[in-house]
Amino acid sequence: MKIREINAMRGPNYWSVRRHKLIVMVLDLEEMEEKPSDKIEGFADRLKKMFPSMYSHRCSEGCEGGFFMRVDRGTWMGHIIEHIALETQTLAGMDTGFGRTRDYGEHGVYNVVFSYMEESVGRFAAKSAVKICEALIAGEDYDLADDIQTMRELRDEDRLGPSTGSIVAEAESRGIPWIRLNKYSLVQLGYGANQKRIQATVTSETSSIGVELACDKEDTKYLLEQAEIEVPKGDIIRRERSLKESCEYVGYPLVIKPVDGNHGRGITVDIQNYDDALEAFRHAKNSSKSGAIIVEKYIVGDDYRLLVINNQLIAGAVRTPAHVIGNGKSSIQELIDEVNKDPRRGYGHENVLTQITVNELTELIIKDAGYTLESVIPNGEKLILKDTANLSTGGTAEDITDIIHPANVSMAERISKIIDLDICGIDIATTDISKPLSETGGAVLEVNAGPGFRMHLAPTTGLPRNVAAPVIEKLFPQKGDTGSIPIVAISGTNGKTTTTRLIAHIAKMRGYRVGYTTSDGVYIQNRLLMTGDCTGPASSEFVLRDPTVNFAVLECARGGLLRAGLSFKKCDVAVVTNVEADHLGLKGIHTIDQLAKVKAVVPETVTADGYAILNADDDLVYDMRRSLECNVALFSMDENNPRIKALQRLNGITAIYENGFITICRGEWKMRLMQAKNIPITYGGKAKFMIKNVLGAILAAHVQGISNEDIKAALETFIPSSSQTPGRLNLFKFNDFSILLDYAHNPAGMRALKDFVDQLDATVKVGIIAGIGDRRLEDNNEMGSIAAEMFDEIIIRQDKRLRGKTEEEIIKMLDDGIKMKDPNKKTTIIPSEHEAITYAVKNAVKGSLIILCSDVIPDALALVEKFKEQESKGELVFNE
Repeated sequence: MKIREINAMRGPNYWSVRRHKLIVMVLDLEEMEEKPSDKIEGFADRLKKMFPSMYSHRCSEGCEGGFFMRVDRGTWMGHIIEHIALETQTLAGMDTGFGRTRDYGEHGVYNVVFSYMEESVGRFAAKSAVKICEALIAGEDYDLADDIQTMRELRDEDRLGPSTGSIVAEAESRGIPWIRLNKYSLVQLGYGANQKRIQATVTSETSSIGVELACDKEDTKYLLEQAEIEVPKGDIIRRERSLKESCEYVGYPLVIKPVDGNHGRGITVDIQNYDDALEAFRHAKNSSKSGAIIVEKYIVGDDYRLLVINNQLIAGAVRTPAHVIGNGKSSIQELIDEVNKDPRRGYGHENVLTQITVNELTELIIKDAGYTLESVIPNGEKLILKDTANLSTGGTAEDITDIIHPANVSMAERISKIIDLDICGIDIATTDISKPLSETGGAVLEVNAGPGFRMHLAPTTGLPRNVAAPVIEKLFPQKGDTGSIPIVAISGTNGKTTTTRLIAHIAKMRGYRVGYTTSDGVYIQNRLLMTGDCTGPASSEFVLRDPTVNFAVLECARGGLLRAGLSFKKCDVAVVTNVEADHLGLKGIHTIDQLAKVKAVVPETVTADGYAILNADDDLVYDMRRSLECNVALFSMDENNPRIKALQRLNGITAIYENGFITICRGEWKMRLMQAKNIPITYGGKAKFMIKNVLGAILAAHVQGISNEDIKAALETFIPSSSQTPGRLNLFKFNDFSILLDYAHNPAGMRALKDFVDQLDATVKVGIIAGIGDRRLEDNNEMGSIAAEMFDEIIIRQDKRLRGKTEEEIIKMLDDGIKMKDPNKKTTIIPSEHEAITYAVKNAVKGSLIILCSDVIPDALALVEKFKEQESKGELVFNE
């Protein structure tokens, strides 16, 4: 078996609009296509032995054991690999269960689709599942445990930590979109100008002064002392020679820690003598950036953490370091192993508790207690194994929020304001948190910026607390605020880029700061920041990340949808221009109905109160309304289209071309904007396909609340040119001839261009065309046939990208198409686009029109503009 490719969906996609995290593996079964599971001796038994837990897979049978029934009867390896990939992820602690295996359209080739929680794990699971299946077929041993552990490690490397993850989950539950900005914990909540950011539990609204103070324990302690808050007696030193005097001043027992430490690094507690203090000093030095060390009184009592968010106490927990309790029989190692059997303990952050690991520090603590790992400690004796109570090192936490004394609550909330932190963790040592510190002799030990939430989200005992909710409520205080910006998405076969540009222009004229993506680049406030085909999810995300943008217009093409899905989960408006036969035979999409399903992903993401704007003249587009859960608006070139009339009777919104006017209708009431002939991009109303683009664009603007006056003004100022509409009906008039440059690159686009060109007067119409290597034979043939009808003369050139075929093959397909329509058509073959354009210009006759169908718009535009400049200088020479 051979894996052809593995793609990871990260948003709404062809396979599921609601399940965004999917691996799509294109798998060629090769000879295994002829060998389903029942034809391989012992395969089913080996599979059941390796994966007994797969009995729970119901599969299409709808009952437990259903999948095994399918295996016993005989099913193909792609289906089995799908289930293996799901089960191995579940065994690694990532319980996920959606899968599909579907024909790719080639013999023995399948799309194996399954859900994932972490992309790196999903990709690994795909490859691993194929290897496991091959081992089961061959009857060979396979180390499944090694793969499971690798998946756990990949998960912990890549996933958000518990604190960040909880905030993101809370945001998702409120409809707030998010983007991970790096591979760590920097996350954007919301889009564009309305975004907020978090990094773990530090937010974009966290005071930088507050963070600096919390990281400087000397300043923190000083400010708290000035505010009459109980803190331990202490001293700050920088040199080892000062340690003895400092210890005598503070008095044993001691705590020694770096001034600028955090997360328990470099801290040693309950120091009883100078030798231990010296070792602790050196340990703290290794963790200190500034070199300053705190020596302070060790406060007897339990370790409490109080969490304050937005100056309100939200939760409290008492923490206990990782420890074992002796039974007088078992060794320390055996006691640790027994503790780790607790099902609540897992690898890293996968469970409520973390397994206790024995490292160098643990061995040192055990040694200092006078034991080794083989020692048996007395019954009931508690042996601490770590120097901090952090859950990540195996500690435990008990929620005590409801018993905190009001005086301590008030103190914690004061501290958050004194240190100026919107989210802070306050560490307290006291014998009883239900009494004021002044009565117990307790003290505030530290104030932490970016405190961990795990102990509150999932305490070992006590009530879990949704501590992420107040964070979101602080960042987005207005009810229903999702931090999003208006998003208009455009899908379809032809006209997407012009529709995108026009909508962006209308929004810009309205005063929005617009970011938009097109097939020729990404623009932020009309500045081109990325070049090339930018119609995929990465380009959309680029716009949605930009903090200056407050209106996004996103062209969404087939390629990006199939490669990774959409970058956004919801949009406010979706426009579908049309669905025509293009790119068929690629990426497993072989029919126009399949292509329509790809395009339909975009309108299916529209919010419930948003609008899907559909072309009522296109059957496939109109049928998309059946799967939508949003409002639908329609546009048509025919005001008497029954579909338009039906929606108007329901008081719906439509846009029509009637009596030469561009008109918006609410119900049956018409609001004429202007005559089509007065809209520059329609070339006096001759370019009918441009009128269609206008209809979709004005509807998008209308449902977004932009006034008819603003829309009209934008239409009047949207001029067809190399700057506003590059490669879309760009007409260049020379003294004796004209050049029309257009992006028409499929039969439907060519037919639309033909309708326009037929209305133009010229002594000779010369077409420069090219075939496309990844299109079907019949598509390139048809392009040639249409060209034979359009042009008096044809120059066949070749695209820069051959896309899998030779130059000669592509040229022949076009030439064959031309000859099918007109065997005598004058045809010249010049593979280089530069040379083809130059030849056409140098040989242009008076009154001729050269129609250039180009795929690399910037290069073609640059050459044509160069010729214009040469003409203006009198340097353009023609053949006589």
